[in-house]
Amino acid sequence: MKAFLFPLFAIALLTDLRAASAENGVRRFSFDPETSDKSAIAVTSTDIYTDQRGYGFDLGTMPTKNENPFFFSVAVPEGTYRVTIRFGARNESSSNTVKAECRQLMLEQIETTPGQFVSRDFIVNVRDASLPPPPKNAPGGSSVVLNERETGILRWDHKLTLEFNGTHPHIAAITVVPAPEIPTIFLAGDSTVTDQPQEPAASWGQMLPRFLSGVAIANHAESGETMKSFLTELRLAKILSQIKTGDYLFIQFAHNDEKRQWPQTYVEAHTTYRAYLRVFIAEAKTHGATPVLVTSMQRRTFDAAGEIKNTHGDYPEVMREVAREENVPLIDLEKMSVAFYEALGPEKARLAFNGGGKDATHQDDYGAYELAKCVVNGIRDAHLPLTKNIVADFPAFDPAHPDAPESFIFAKTPGHTDIILRGN
Repeated sequence: MKAFLFPLFAIALLTDLRAASAENGVRRFSFDPETSDKSAIAVTSTDIYTDQRGYGFDLGTMPTKNENPFFFSVAVPEGTYRVTIRFGARNESSSNTVKAECRQLMLEQIETTPGQFVSRDFIVNVRDASLPPPPKNAPGGSSVVLNERETGILRWDHKLTLEFNGTHPHIAAITVVPAPEIPTIFLAGDSTVTDQPQEPAASWGQMLPRFLSGVAIANHAESGETMKSFLTELRLAKILSQIKTGDYLFIQFAHNDEKRQWPQTYVEAHTTYRAYLRVFIAEAKTHGATPVLVTSMQRRTFDAAGEIKNTHGDYPEVMREVAREENVPLIDLEKMSVAFYEALGPEKARLAFNGGGKDATHQDDYGAYELAKCVVNGIRDAHLPLTKNIVADFPAFDPAHPDAPESFIFAKTPGHTDIILRGN
């Protein structure tokens, strides 16, 4: 009888310990059978994510000997989380790159030798499309109006998804801790800002987390968006339902707002574009957040002299004027993008763009990575408090002397699409 009672007691104790690991929303997972953390949930390679389990390997992947990338998801409420990863293996070396949600780059090339374990942490924002419903008889809605391409993608679901990539990914443990106090940078913009869900397109918004620490990036930008549609689809309302004092709202619009052939959302540069910028600025300030204007990068349109043509008309200059008039920070990505493209030249500049250069508007991983560095430069040049959040290994960066595209090494996310981006 005593021999039977001991296992029951042990099982009860283990249950209590695992329950304790989820106290206050903390989730701990161990992938190393020899771990000393008995409070963590032990995960095997066959633990596939289900809503009932609430965690597991996802998107049809799992750790394998052939070193393919794999995904791991945890069901969590909407919010901001600090994720700590323990990398390494007892008998193997490892090389790890981590992305979160929709290909947001968090960490890259974390290396360990056999028997070495290294811990790194980062901040992830998780959200769904729901909104606090408006009072009875009041206008508004209870959900962001998503387009058909957003259905089922990772940035609008009820789980935190991590992509483990690199030449030899190995993880020993994951800890997920709610971090509602962490400041957040909310991104409002179009396809050149959004977290592009599939290769080969990418944006600076999804590369930005790699270069900042201790701050969440909540990327609400979406392909095809304008300032008008961002309002009517309740995307700004979603941001305003969460933004708080100490947060930031980065605003980059023009690519689609300037399209006269889109009569429902076209805004003229000197009148309605200026007015809508002021609305976004005022809304951020009303909620105690800092608005930051970001001029849109240019398209890849060279003239005969090898210089970039301005395809944005007066929109960049109007944004600069509004920044001065409203006394808000400006990141002049338009000027930096021109320096970047011209430094590469007409032929090499194609290597920074989606589809091998067939797309002259949207970046690929390399182009997005370099533009994210431009944005970080802009944070520093604007003397934003966020300067203290720039990672220690961020090098001095000059857009006129970019990293060579031929030497750019990046862990590609599984999956690929040839579908033309919305708004193109």
